[in-house]
Amino acid sequence: MCFPGFETGFTRPEKMMTLYSGTTCPFSQRCRIVLYEKGMDFQIHDVDLFNKPEDLAVMNPYNRTPVLVERDLILYESNIINEYIDDRFPHPQLMPADPVMRARARLFLFRFENELFCNIEALEKGKQKEGDRARQVVRDSLAQIAPVFAKQKYMLGDEYSMLDVAIAPLLWRLEYYGIQVPKQAAPLLKYAERLFSRPAFIEALTPAEKVMRK
Repeated sequence: MCFPGFETGFTRPEKMMTLYSGTTCPFSQRCRIVLYEKGMDFQIHDVDLFNKPEDLAVMNPYNRTPVLVERDLILYESNIINEYIDDRFPHPQLMPADPVMRARARLFLFRFENELFCNIEALEKGKQKEGDRARQVVRDSLAQIAPVFAKQKYMLGDEYSMLDVAIAPLLWRLEYYGIQVPKQAAPLLKYAERLFSRPAFIEALTPAEKVMRK
């Protein structure tokens, strides 16, 4: 029995870490941000999500991006990929070093997936009612966390972390998804601008992502 990520017929790059990244995929954008934050050697293989290469299904049984390939290792799912990169190249460290804070960070990441990013498919491909429902859920969830940024720069305080990486692609797409946060969420929008001004964030944007936001 062959498990993806261990032995497949896929021809892997010999040396350099390679990210198979959807050009408009918010989950791929997370991984691109981390790679650029680390300032390491890597290559990005752009994947057209409307015309996926056959190799993608060989590397990832869910046939979606992102996928990270390094020698004999194949990883998928953005949070798993990003933690691996953070462990492999620890400077600058994006996950907290303290075990308690690290566990809390993972809980936040879990909540992001289950409360925010689970709505991405409905926002991008859903019918009108599904899209409207998803927009309302995301709007309400963001409004709840907005007050945090009246007191601190980033999710975990003054230090930029993996939590900021994780939520940034969604904040970048708010206008694109037709999501308008309420006026009381102004601290969230200022926080978003801090994320967008980071050099690694700017470098990680694809041409298709740049036009999502005016």
